[in-house]
This record gives sequence, structure tokens and C-alpha cells, in this order.
Amino acid sequence: MKLTVNLGKNSYPIYIENNILSQAGNYIRKMYHGKRIMIISDDNVFPLYGDTLIRTLDSDYECHHLVLPHGEATKDFQTLPTVYKAMLEAKISRSDLVIALGGGVIGDLAGFAASSYLRGVRLVQIPTSLLAQVDSSVGGKVAVDLPEGKNLVGAFYQPSLVLIDPLVLNTLKERFINDGMGEVIKYGCIKDADLFSTLESHSSFEDLKEELPAIITRCVDIKRMVVENDQFDTGERMLLNFGHTLAHTIEQHFHYQRESHGEAVAIGMYQITRIAEEKGLTPKGTADRIQQVLKTYGLPFECGLTLGTLTEAIALDKKNLNGNLNVILLHEIGDSYIEATDIQFFAETARLV
Repeated sequence: MKLTVNLGKNSYPIYIENNILSQAGNYIRKMYHGKRIMIISDDNVFPLYGDTLIRTLDSDYECHHLVLPHGEATKDFQTLPTVYKAMLEAKISRSDLVIALGGGVIGDLAGFAASSYLRGVRLVQIPTSLLAQVDSSVGGKVAVDLPEGKNLVGAFYQPSLVLIDPLVLNTLKERFINDGMGEVIKYGCIKDADLFSTLESHSSFEDLKEELPAIITRCVDIKRMVVENDQFDTGERMLLNFGHTLAHTIEQHFHYQRESHGEAVAIGMYQITRIAEEKGLTPKGTADRIQQVLKTYGLPFECGLTLGTLTEAIALDKKNLNGNLNVILLHEIGDSYIEATDIQFFAETARLV
């Protein structure tokens, strides 16, 4: 399956196909005619797939690699000097290529490094987690974290190519399959009631697995359409942040050590929908449907913190502009909207979420 993100001179193809990783060189040779490649990966992914990728490339390119520790803690501003140093030592120039081989952390970090090193080096995303395949590898948002919050230093930097191999998900631990399902459920909530109904109609991820390539394709296609309409996140693209206002603060509160991103998004979607129902902004019963799907796919819906604990970080959120906070709510499942409000939306500070 081939999809194309149409962004004028920044357009790029996305290929979704079983075993595409072992054929990556064929796709890369069509779009890159330089000399050197820097592969950035982590210590979970590279031992599994690094050799496969290098074998498809090393007859035509001088391949270098950097393997970083896995986990959100790596996506830190302080990691960037290590990445830049490796690229300098490999003599990566502006005519060379960076490949991000990994999940969302590696995709975001390598993407930001590629965007800023020598003012921009071409980038290929090869996402190996469900979350990265359905969401973060597409759309060109790249970033690193600061102690004060998640993704606070970043850029819009589109890849030249995205290669998605659903079969690599077979090596993921169950928790990180569930993690990706948080973003899959988000797409059903914001844009596709039929997708949400498909998720409701299955009893587990194992039961859903046969439909997974089609589900990945549908999520990527939704994101493609949204990004084409709003590349720089000033309008419709904000809908992709459903659940994220709370999610980022939950992740940060626990120093990225407790809830994964998809788990935090799951909590955020349910809790913000409950608040919206109470304010008459979302129909009653919507949160219950979300909660039931979260339970089906092994995702949490509460974290045990008070809203007051989270509001300071919410005030620093990128969606908080000039004191105005944009939160994403649902008219109904499959139909989302931007509610322009302020921090008082979360004024019930003693409330447990």
C-alpha cells in the first residue's frame, strides 16, 4: 500500500507492507543518491533489525549507526550533543541521509537532529512500534523534551520517505502494543466512527490482529489528510491532540517512568471527555464507550493524580497560547472539535483523574 502526503515540495510517500524492512534499500535507492547514511536506533530495536537494514544498504552506501538507550529519557535535549557528535565523526554532510529506525522516541529525536544538524539533512522514518507506525512517524513533528515539559523544543521537518512494516510488531512486548492502541483509539474518536466500531467489535488485540495492516493504513491516511490541510498545527491538526493536554502532564509528573505515551493519552481521552460531559460539551455516555474500549485493549483510564497537581504543567503546554487553551473535545465518537477555553477548564483542582 502506498500513500502520498501532498505538501508541494515537501511531499513524500509512505509505504505499508509486510517484510518491507528487508527491501528498504530498494525504496531508499529510488530517492537518495548520496554516499553516507547515519542510522539512529535504540538498544531494543537495533539488535533485532539493524543488520537487516544495513544488509539492504551497504552495497551502495557507507553506513554508520548510533545506538541509544531505549525509553523516553533518551528523548532529552541533553542527548543531542551525542547525536551531533556521531554525525560529525561519520562525516555526515548536507547531501547525506539520516534513518530513524525505532519507535516514537527515536523518530522524534533523530528527526529533530536531522532538522537542525547543518540546518537540515534528509530523513527517512522506519517506525518499529505501533504508536510510531500509526502516528508519530508521519506528519513531520520532531522534538525533544525539557525538564519542564514534553516536546518543548522541536520543529516541523517532513521526512523524505516512511517505510512501515507491520510484521516488526511481532517482537513488541504486549505493553507497547497496548501503548500504540491508545493512538489507534484516538483516531477512531476524532475522525472515524467506523474505525471505533471495529475496535469495539473485537475482544482483544489478538482478536484484532488480522485487521491490523488495514487499521494502520486507515490511521496513517487520516493523519495524511489532516497534515495536508494543516501542516503547521494551527487549525484542524490540533484535533490530533485529543487527550494529549492531560497526557503530557501525566507523563512528565512521573518523569516518563510510569505511564507510556499511549497509556497517558488513554487516560487523557477518557478524563477530558468526562469533564466535557459534565460541562454539557459532549453527549452523555461518550466517556463510557471510550472507557470500555480502553479496557478491551489493556489501557488505563485513570492515574490517581488531582487536576491541581497537573495544572502548572498544563499552563506551559504548547496548546496554551496567550492564556487561551485549546482543548479537543467530541461532538460524538468520530466527530471532534476545538474548544477555545482557558486553564479554568481544569479548575476543579481536587478532582482525581
